[in-house]
Amino acid sequence: MFRLLRPFHRLPVLARIGACLLPILLTATPVPAARWDAQPTPLAVLYAEGDELESGQFQEILEGIQDMPSVRLVPIRLSYSDMLVAEAGGGRWPLAGKVALGGEGAIAVVYPDTGEPYRSVFDKIIQGIETQSKNQVVSYAVTPNTDAGALRNTLKARDVRVVIALGRQGMQTAEALNREFGVVVGGVTALPEEEARSRSVISLSPDPALLFARLRSLAPQVRRVHVIYDPRQNGWLLRLAREAAREQGLELLAEEARDLKTAVRLYQEVLARTDPERDALWLPQDATTVDESTVLPLVMREAWERRLPVFSSSFGHVRRGALFSLFPDNLGLGRNLAGTALGLLANGDAANRGVTPLKDVQMAVNLRTAKHLGLIFSARQQQAFDLVFTGQ
Repeated sequence: MFRLLRPFHRLPVLARIGACLLPILLTATPVPAARWDAQPTPLAVLYAEGDELESGQFQEILEGIQDMPSVRLVPIRLSYSDMLVAEAGGGRWPLAGKVALGGEGAIAVVYPDTGEPYRSVFDKIIQGIETQSKNQVVSYAVTPNTDAGALRNTLKARDVRVVIALGRQGMQTAEALNREFGVVVGGVTALPEEEARSRSVISLSPDPALLFARLRSLAPQVRRVHVIYDPRQNGWLLRLAREAAREQGLELLAEEARDLKTAVRLYQEVLARTDPERDALWLPQDATTVDESTVLPLVMREAWERRLPVFSSSFGHVRRGALFSLFPDNLGLGRNLAGTALGLLANGDAANRGVTPLKDVQMAVNLRTAKHLGLIFSARQQQAFDLVFTGQ
């Protein structure tokens, strides 16, 4: 059962007032001892920021209440329209909906209706979202035939404010909702920058800073990193990579290719001039320059012969001979997506718009490749490996 408290117009600003109010609230409606021991009491606090004498007053009170371990705080900020409906006598449904949804509106997740193994991946991401979010999370599997209008009406009826869109299909479905909801995108790889400017996108491309740090740990002799990329897909990522390389004491040698023919020519030139004693090759997630049927066999064959370290942003390349890759920690990614969504719920902040790299990662290492390159890993290093391959 929720208890309701509404801060009134002249409430003092000190956070301890919130804590002092709790004994009154908690003794007003006794809670059975067994339930008290099992979980915190949910306490809904209704407020309208326009009632504050000074900006931030109510937030201080909320923080004081939130510090109490026996209470799970559910802040419910009332809008002007909520107040009008309540004054007209029909406010029970909107208010009940806000309390049931845990405050500022639910978070919805739309994801592709697909089979295994991808379904398990999306399930894990959603689990992370639910773990991080204190708001209700509702999930909808979508297909290209999903009726966007019907879905929009369902989301509005559930008081959804932010949609987390997973995968390309989820993102396309969210686009069809007429921008009535905040949108956070996850589970997509390379995304043109113009598509990301109006969204908050967490890419599946691992953060270059994490990649380069792992490279320095596994192959400390490397001083230069070569990469071939399509600027239309990964221009944003290379800007981050240049800064990350400087911080790791690496020289980043980047070549642009806008078509497969150019990419193949550049790989041939790069592979011919690399020095295996100090160079490494990075394969980003790039549909133009890292073609699975043409580029990858060429790179793996030449790199093996020259004993050149190759590391990748794609998990599958480790099985085919890359030294290591970073791949998503799906539970952590879900928590990160939920944090971004909660930020939008809190203040509608557009500062996080644009694409950001994946920071919640695990590491896969090919031990056969490492042995071929003459690399020896300590027991402590090997404990950090999440997945190992012993054969190509």
